Amino acid sequence: MTRIDDTFARLKAEGKKAFVSYIMAGDPDVARSLAVMQGLPGAGVDIIELGLPFTDPMADGEAIQLAGQRALEAGMTLDKTLQMVRAFRAGDAVTPIVLMGYYNPIYSRGVDLFLTQAVEAGIDGLIIVDLPPEEDDELCLPAQKAGMNFIRLATPTTDAKRLPKVLQNTSGFVYYVSVTGITGAAAAQAADVGPEVARIKASTDLPVIVGFGINTPEAARSIAAVADGAVVGSAIVKEIATGKPVAQVLEFVAKLAAGAHSA
Repeated sequence: MTRIDDTFARLKAEGKKAFVSYIMAGDPDVARSLAVMQGLPGAGVDIIELGLPFTDPMADGEAIQLAGQRALEAGMTLDKTLQMVRAFRAGDAVTPIVLMGYYNPIYSRGVDLFLTQAVEAGIDGLIIVDLPPEEDDELCLPAQKAGMNFIRLATPTTDAKRLPKVLQNTSGFVYYVSVTGITGAAAAQAADVGPEVARIKASTDLPVIVGFGINTPEAARSIAAVADGAVVGSAIVKEIATGKPVAQVLEFVAKLAAGAHSA
């Protein structure tokens, strides 16, 4: 059982849906990014997705691409991202952290060394968007052997033939991408998402969390109502980008969390 598994078990016992938030590590700098991260659990966040900055983020829309650029320009690295997780863990041993990003920085570090460092830092799961199931030997299986969840994305184009392959070695939860395209590009619609979540849940006992295109408390509520929870990323990243005080960013996050939890 990982922290992710424990969190979903607790939420199920409480009859609540999950609220998952995404921020980019080091955006706009380490200190501010860490301050936001440390405040997320108190704002109602159940699971933190922490973006690993990368120069070619193919699945991300403008808001998250710019966040990655700001982080890289401020000197953010994989080592500093892991140190940020360690700093967070010094005050929070419970909230799950999922590292989300691309394979290149991990490949460059070396899988075995990366996994040792990630587990030591306190990372609970990985979402690596450019590693398909056909490449499970690269990272997915070693990560699970190391005790981390490997979370896979399912999309509107994941048909009945493809879905079993996607679910094969997935653990923690399934991340359903509600729209066809990049992050922040379109609004998620519960009427479209509901049947797709049901289709996935017919093939797995894992929780199904929905992300992409959720940017208001009302949207978080409507999507969480037809799934096991909702993810918000671009909308939070945009709040950070405005330069608002950390407390105001967290107030916005709290409203989103309340929306999801009221589903």
